[in-house]
Amino acid sequence: MFRLRSKTPEAELGAMVMPEQIDSTLSPLEATYKTRDVEGIVDLYFYRKIAFRLAQLFAKFRMTPTMVTLLGGVVGIAAGHLYFYRDLRLNIIGMILHICANLLDNADGQLARLLNQKDRRGRIIDSLVDHVIFLNIYVHLALRCLAEGASPAVILLAIAAGVSHALQGAAADYYRNAYLYFVKGRSGADWDSSHVLQNDYRQLSWSRNAGDKFLLATYLNFTRQQELLSPRLRQLRDLTERSFRGGVPDSLRRLYRNAARPMLRSWGLLMTNTRMFFLFLFLVLARPTWYFWLELSVFNFLLIYLIVRQERMSRSFLARPDWSPEASAALS
Repeated sequence: MFRLRSKTPEAELGAMVMPEQIDSTLSPLEATYKTRDVEGIVDLYFYRKIAFRLAQLFAKFRMTPTMVTLLGGVVGIAAGHLYFYRDLRLNIIGMILHICANLLDNADGQLARLLNQKDRRGRIIDSLVDHVIFLNIYVHLALRCLAEGASPAVILLAIAAGVSHALQGAAADYYRNAYLYFVKGRSGADWDSSHVLQNDYRQLSWSRNAGDKFLLATYLNFTRQQELLSPRLRQLRDLTERSFRGGVPDSLRRLYRNAARPMLRSWGLLMTNTRMFFLFLFLVLARPTWYFWLELSVFNFLLIYLIVRQERMSRSFLARPDWSPEASAALS
């Protein structure tokens, strides 16, 4: 079920983070990270630093994380529109707006952690806004190509690239949340199971909770797609829930971290920062269709490679005798 964010932020920023979410040795900035392992270099040294200051500012103005999310959506949509024009000056303004939208996308999560307002509803809205921003970009790039005399087939190219983008982002998000779940524990991850979501969905009424039910329906569909892409990882998660109700033992956390951490940087290549770099590059070169082909070729090959590696890793963990209900019983 949804837990709605409170409308009134806490007065003191220093008391806004849940004790179990942070280590006392972390700085206020680092306390707003998901964990340093899953943060990219550009995020750590650019987006997170600036977004943290923005989050503090938004808190003083009593803005909620969802308000920041929606503001970022408006900025991102404006950026996508400016990519339609074959005018480098307008494209550069669009790039600047796109960077601002990404800053706001970072700031909403950091604000949620500052204010202790993390919830499923906010995550769903954030994900929907991210999808709308890139859908808007794909539409405007396709329209630009048509206006420049490209074949109508460019529409099919854009659709295929957009679907590829969605699958790549879904898989990268799923494996990153899996890492947080196994390494930081349940409280540190936003990793929902379709079984849990389905039960929560059934409890909502269209007559009384139409908005929340619609949001949960989109999230449930998204989660099912993620689980279809990674069945072994889903099985590992289910086994873990059955075997270790008190949390994953430290020995297995270290084991998962050592095995999965080397792949995090590769998964990062399928996230927003890499896409923005190549999008900007191809806009400067006035070759927007090259971005579509990049999604269909290099990024899809990388997706397949990483899924195969991750599924092999999950299969090896499923076969381990110390990752079973019997092992849990022995530990207790």
